[in-house]
This record gives sequence, structure tokens and C-alpha cells, in this order.
Amino acid sequence: MNAATTAGTGAAPTAHESRAGLALRLAVALGASALAAILVDQMLSGVVREAPLRGLLSALLAVTLVGFALFHLVVSPLARSQETLTVAYQAALADALQDPLTGLGNHRAFQEELDRQVEAAHRYGVPLALVILDLDEFKAINDGQGHAAGDRALAHFGRIVSSALRRVDRPFRVGGDEFALLLPHTDADGAKIVARRLLASALQPALRSDGSPGSLSFSAGVSAIPELAGSRAQLYSQADSALYAAKRAGRTDVHVFDPAEQPVEDPGGAGMAVAEVIARGWLRPVYQPIVELKSRAVLGMEGLIRPVSPAPFDNPGALFSAAAASGHLVELDLTCVETIVAGAGTLPAGAFLSVNLSPATVEAPEFSTAAMLSILARHGFPPERLVLELTEQQAITDLERVRLKLDTCRSVGIRLAADDVGAGNSGLRLLSEVSFDVIKVDLTLVQRSASSASSSAVVESVVSLAGRTGAMVVAEGIEHPEQLEQLERLGVSVGQGFLLGRPGSLPDAIEPVPEPTIVMPAAVVSVEPASPTAASMSAWRQSIGLPVA
Repeated sequence: MNAATTAGTGAAPTAHESRAGLALRLAVALGASALAAILVDQMLSGVVREAPLRGLLSALLAVTLVGFALFHLVVSPLARSQETLTVAYQAALADALQDPLTGLGNHRAFQEELDRQVEAAHRYGVPLALVILDLDEFKAINDGQGHAAGDRALAHFGRIVSSALRRVDRPFRVGGDEFALLLPHTDADGAKIVARRLLASALQPALRSDGSPGSLSFSAGVSAIPELAGSRAQLYSQADSALYAAKRAGRTDVHVFDPAEQPVEDPGGAGMAVAEVIARGWLRPVYQPIVELKSRAVLGMEGLIRPVSPAPFDNPGALFSAAAASGHLVELDLTCVETIVAGAGTLPAGAFLSVNLSPATVEAPEFSTAAMLSILARHGFPPERLVLELTEQQAITDLERVRLKLDTCRSVGIRLAADDVGAGNSGLRLLSEVSFDVIKVDLTLVQRSASSASSSAVVESVVSLAGRTGAMVVAEGIEHPEQLEQLERLGVSVGQGFLLGRPGSLPDAIEPVPEPTIVMPAAVVSVEPASPTAASMSAWRQSIGLPVA
């Protein structure tokens, strides 16, 4: 019987039982005991003549009756209620640590279990092996057969892993097609045997009645404490490095970490560092104002992320580069969105909030409109005030999938922005396939616009395109007054940059940015976007005082 069923039987009070209800139970218990004591005293009056002895017996019986009543009417129900809540809490905790697709532990569970297992290995002097593995050619399954087939392949592999390991072993899905195995009381050679046995099982053709793939393969890396690694970070780094060695050697193999064969630069170290930053929340949100150039009114804020100590990254660029190289970009992107939205609680109701996402994250199975709405709901942030920025500097593999996901986001009121337009070629493809509410001109074009006729011409063409679609044009990277003047001549009406406000803590109120002294804003004009269409975008522009195309 689960927690919900137990709570619904009426055998114990629910977690929300009021204090009045508890007081009533206590009053009933005391009243019933008092009445019983009076009746017992009347009964004893005809049997025991001595008043002191009769009083003592009555008192003992009254105390017994009060204890009995309190236990059955108050203590016992509370104990059952606590047990019910404990069961419910444990069930919720298990759900939070489980990957719903494979049934294995998720990334958070892996980080927590890795800490525990490494500590136990050091404390008791026992070996601990870590296997990190990636499915081979998983991208080909997604691209060739569709993401539903990819999900079936992951679920199928999860079943193989679960059936191949001992009860004491701990399997996890830590990324898209990345898995990890923690094998206590196992050395490196033993872990290699386990991984090879698992590989042999995966390579066996599967029944296709449920749509499972014919067979799967993977590449794996192995390390172990204490024979190879001495610390948690070193264990993960070595296993990840051995995984890359297996991939370089042709895939479909298991490699044990060998210091003599590894390159000087360890690719796994960065991946472990990124994973730890995500797991421990070593991230801080900062906010940069987006300003209407003519009035200096602050229309919204772009949320940005900064790694904080003890994170081993000096700047966000290094963090995101390491995440992209190690396969943690999707998880980092979604974590950053959550962090930025969580920190925007004091953003005035009229302002919008803009956050960055990579196209790879939008393509990933982890991203969905439901996932975005869940983040917003957790922090009470309306979807109509959120703008998702997609950079044009990264290529998109499945444009149709991205377009469908973004259309779904727009259908619930979330706005879309094309970021870094002019920094590459893929953004032109994006602009032709996806309806954007905001077009952000890359800072390189903005900073050259005052001195370069060709850059000015590109900015003018972007303004012209936005005018036909009803999108708002935002110039990024404005740092000098002459850039500001040139952008206004070119028809750009909104901008951001150090001249208009540096990224920083979110102010309690937003005021127009004064001129020429630039300060962080503090009050805002009303911004109330309606439905995500070009017509409503024009209404949105009008509501915030911008010219309507």
C-alpha cells in the first residue's frame, strides 16, 4: 500500500490536520478520563470505607485512564500520521533521484552516491570502481529513426543494466546517452569484466515487438580506488579520460585508465568540474537592463550567470565551453534558467526577463514546454514575461524539431529572441524558419556600426526585416555614445550594453536610465504581451512606447 492509500484510509490524521482538531482530541481524552474517574470513585465509595485509600486508588485509576485515552486518541494517531508522512517523503525523494525514462538513478543521485561510496571506501579501506560509458552512435538512432526510437533505446539499455548488476552495485543515467556504474568492493579488473559482460548483453539482438533496437553498443572507461585514484575528483576524471581513450581507439570497447597512455591534458577533469558546479549550485545570477533608447526606460532584464567560488572556472565562457566539450551543456543550460528565474522574484511586474539557451538544449529530450512551465511555476513567474534567447552561433541538427518545440513555447505565451544575429550564418536560417518576437543584433556589428558602412547596412537590413515581422530589434554591446547615436539613426530603438547598465544584482525597483550618467535602473513602464503573434507583438511594442511597424 502506498503513502497516498494509507493516508486515505482514515486510520491516521493527515499531515494537514489542524491544531483545533488536535486540541479537540485532547479535550475529549481528558473529559472522558475525568468522567471515568468520577464514576470509579462512586463505585469505590461503597467498597472502600477509608477515604485516603479510596482517594489514592481513584487517583491511580484516573492517571491510568488518562494515559490510556491520550495514547489511543492522540499519541497513536500522531505516530501513524508521522509514519505516513515519512513514507510519502521517502517516495517523493526516490522520485526526485530517479531517471523516469530508464528507472536508474539520475545525475543528482549519482553525485550524492559517489560522495557516500568514496567516503566509505576510504573509511573501511575497501576498493571502489567507477565505470563511465556512452552509447555508440546514439545520435544516429535519434536522427535516423526519431527521438521516440532513441527513448526506447535508452529504456532498453536501462533494463539491460539493471539485470546485469549485483544488488550492491549502483547504476545511473547521468546525461543524454551517458551512464555511470558504481561498483563497491570491486577493483579495476573486476569492473572491466562487469563492463565487458554488460557490453556483450547489449550487443545481443533484442526482440522488436516493443520497438526496441536490434542491438546497442557502448564505449566505457574504468578507474578504481585505491589502486588508480586517491580522491573523488580523480576517480571520475580518470574514468572519463579512459572513456575518451576507448572512443579514440574505435569505440565498442572498455578501457581501464592507464597513466602512461593518457594525454597531458585530461578531458575528464573539466567534465567533472562542470558536473560539480551544477550539483552544488556554484552559480550566481546577474541581470543587465534592456533599455528603450529614446526614453531611457528599462523594458526588461537579461539574466546572465556567473560561476562563484569554489567553482574552478574564472568566467562563464570557460564554464560553458567545458560543459559543451564534456556533454553537460543541456543540464547546465536548464540549471541556469532555473537559477535566473529563481533570482528574479523582485523584478517589477511590468518588466520582462530574457534568458539564453543553446539550440542543442532545445533539441534535447530534456527540454520541453512542460519543463519550462514547471520551472516558472516553481518560482511564480508568468510565462508571458519570459523571453528565450537562441544564439545563432551554434548549428542546429533538427531544425523542424526545434521549430515545433519553440512554437509550443510561444503558444503558452513565452517570447522568443534570435540572439547574436550577424555573428554567423545559422541565424539567417533560424530567422527564415522560426517566428521571433525579438531580434538581437550581435555586439560586433553594433560596435562597428559607427565606423563601418557595411556593418551599418547589415543593421539596417535587420531593422527592415524586423519591421516586416513586427519583431523588436535590440542592439547588444553598446559601449560608446557615438554607437548609440548611429543606432538611433539606423532605426534601432532598444539596446543594452555597458553604456546603459552593467550586469549586476537585481534592484528592487527600476527607473529610467539617466543621461549622460549611466546607473543601474530601479522602475519600469508597463509591459503586457498578449498572444504570440506579429499583431500582438505590435501591440506589445505600442504598450511599451516603441514605434509600431
